[in-house]
Amino acid sequence: MGINTERDIVANLQIGPTDAGMVRLFIEADGVEIPMDFDPEEADDIAEEVRAAAQAARAQKR
Repeated sequence: MGINTERDIVANLQIGPTDAGMVRLFIEADGVEIPMDFDPEEADDIAEEVRAAAQAARAQKR
């Protein structure tokens, strides 16, 4: 399985700050909860990667 493998899984994603000063990505699917905490600098890096991936995906549609 890889990033290009499609699946019929429904998941919920929540993103927000924690009271400990971290940024949490919280994923819930099929009764499984995955909290992923990042310091703000790591979260900025992840945001940049998401933006770059979105730009690359748009370029593939053309």
